[in-house]
Amino acid sequence: MRSRLLWGILLPVLAIVAVNTVSLYRQALESADVAYDRTLLASAKSIGELLDVTGEGEQLRLQSTVLYSALEPFEADNRSRMFYKVTGFKGEAVSGYEDLPAWHGKIPDKGAYAALVDFYNDTYHGEPVRVAVLLQPVSDLEGRGMATIQVAETLELRHTLARQILIDTLWRQAALVAVIVLVVVIVVQRATRPVSDLSALMNARGANDLSPLQTLDAPHELAPLLDATNQVMARLAHLLEHQKRFVRDASHQLRTPLAVLKTQLQSALRGDVEPVQALHEMNHTVTRATELANQMLALAKVEQLRQQGDAPVLDWAGVTRAVALDLAPLLAGQRLDFSIATTPSPVRAHEWALRELVRNLLHNAIKHAPGGTALAVTLAHEGRDAVLRIEDHGPGIPAELRQRLFQPFAAGSGAGDPHIGSGLGLAIGQEIVLSLSGSLALDNRVDAGRIVGLAAVVRLPLVDNPA
Repeated sequence: MRSRLLWGILLPVLAIVAVNTVSLYRQALESADVAYDRTLLASAKSIGELLDVTGEGEQLRLQSTVLYSALEPFEADNRSRMFYKVTGFKGEAVSGYEDLPAWHGKIPDKGAYAALVDFYNDTYHGEPVRVAVLLQPVSDLEGRGMATIQVAETLELRHTLARQILIDTLWRQAALVAVIVLVVVIVVQRATRPVSDLSALMNARGANDLSPLQTLDAPHELAPLLDATNQVMARLAHLLEHQKRFVRDASHQLRTPLAVLKTQLQSALRGDVEPVQALHEMNHTVTRATELANQMLALAKVEQLRQQGDAPVLDWAGVTRAVALDLAPLLAGQRLDFSIATTPSPVRAHEWALRELVRNLLHNAIKHAPGGTALAVTLAHEGRDAVLRIEDHGPGIPAELRQRLFQPFAAGSGAGDPHIGSGLGLAIGQEIVLSLSGSLALDNRVDAGRIVGLAAVVRLPLVDNPA
């Protein structure tokens, strides 16, 4: 992040400096041309002032006398050389360097000087030169004409001046860039210090420390990151606590049936019981251990589904009828007068969770309902909720035991007959309902002041638009 911030600021600055340097060099050359073009024009005018006309008629000729003063401004600096040429009325060379290339341009319509002058770039003897062309009227008592005066200068002095201006400016820009770099490094260092402090704080934490990070002194820009980190850590802490509880419960609960199984096996080996009886006892123990393991795995799967986010939309009515059909042999074995009435109820849940919820509650009701009694299942709408009721004619549950029965491995009894026994059925149902933002309640059914059964009531929010 520091490198990105640093280069993100410095690269545009360096690009601007580079563009400015090229532009500055061109402007320096243009400025040098303007300054030295004035000198070229002054030299051409000095030569033009000394022109004269001799002869008469066809013998009319232009005469040029070039004084040292006309060339002195150029000879004062030995880095440049000056060449000149004077052309007569008929294009003949009058004086100067005859091989200086002739001028073929035209005088600008709106020039910068009050003279018939044109400036252009050319080459002379393979060297680039700057040339000033002055059209000078020449007349006397006997004649009149237009002379052409060319004064050329090599470009060493102009380039030297432009480079000097450029170098002086580059030094200043380099100093400015150095100051910018220093300021940016300091600012970026200070701006990213909270990130470094946060990294050091995280590295200094213990492996099991998932407590929330402090956000009071954090910069505003880091607040969303800290909040998201705290949320992740809270979820991790919940998952770790769930795993610890699962391992603790599994080791505690499975130890008992395994110890019983070992005792039964040793008793059978010693011949204390008949082999067939020992096998039946061990089969019963294994069955209970298997049921317990399955329930514990189901409880762990509820937490796994909770972490998967949004669940699909399912029809709770169809799932309820499918579970009732699966448990039909148990209903027939208890000789229960079973009835079911459902209304299509779209809810957001995983199919396994809904099936496990209905199966546990209905299985408990079948297990603890007296034989030959009625067992009713209804699924209807109440407001914005879908409400599932499973009503039996069992002994009910004392009020002080209702909430405790939702805890894992809790046992309770009502009227001398255990209603749920030891296990995880209601704990699984409670976890599923909470993961689906619903509620689960166990209410005694009362008639004329007497408990006539138990109603397990589940409420889940309906989905308005299943599509």
